[in-house]
Amino acid sequence: MYRLHPSWIAVRDLVASGRIGKLRTIQSWFSYYNDDPANIRNQAEAGGGAMWDIGCYTVNLSRMLFDGEPETVEASIERDPASGVDVLASAVLGFGDGIASFTVSTRVETDQRVHIYGTDGRISIGIPFNIPPDRPTEVFVTAGGAPPVSPAIEVLTFPTTDPYTAEAERFAAAILDGLPTPIPPADAIGNIRVIERIFAAGDRAGGGS
Repeated sequence: MYRLHPSWIAVRDLVASGRIGKLRTIQSWFSYYNDDPANIRNQAEAGGGAMWDIGCYTVNLSRMLFDGEPETVEASIERDPASGVDVLASAVLGFGDGIASFTVSTRVETDQRVHIYGTDGRISIGIPFNIPPDRPTEVFVTAGGAPPVSPAIEVLTFPTTDPYTAEAERFAAAILDGLPTPIPPADAIGNIRVIERIFAAGDRAGGGS
């Protein structure tokens, strides 16, 4: 749902247009605290764990902005000794001449952020994933000025939009009006493949692939 929010559509356009120069690296974080054994997120047999629940976002945005699949995957994963689900995971995805790195966790303070770095600037997204449906969204574009002391920062503000409503409207338009599906099913398959590579790298001695 986050991909169809106006703020993320703008971010994709900013990166593609070269607003921050050539995309070089993406750093993202997504976390919350949940140790309830009755919660599906803490049940391995139900597909619980940090990577499946929230790592899917950090993987997806990396593939989306680099417009491709990672050539290399390295990871470190910590699992809950009782349930076996992953509760803390970090990964580094290599996209040719660019790198995406992230950490996700279900056992630390709730937080989320994305920083996108290019050769000529950077972009930061306020509340990038659980975008509030009741207030405007801000995107910070930093390029020029005298960083790091006095960088030139432009704040882009987007009107209040419920991301799930935006998603539903685009889906309805594809069905009712015959418009193209905004995100093809193959994208979900690609995301799953990368997550499986992350698990393989993290669970294997040495942690790389």
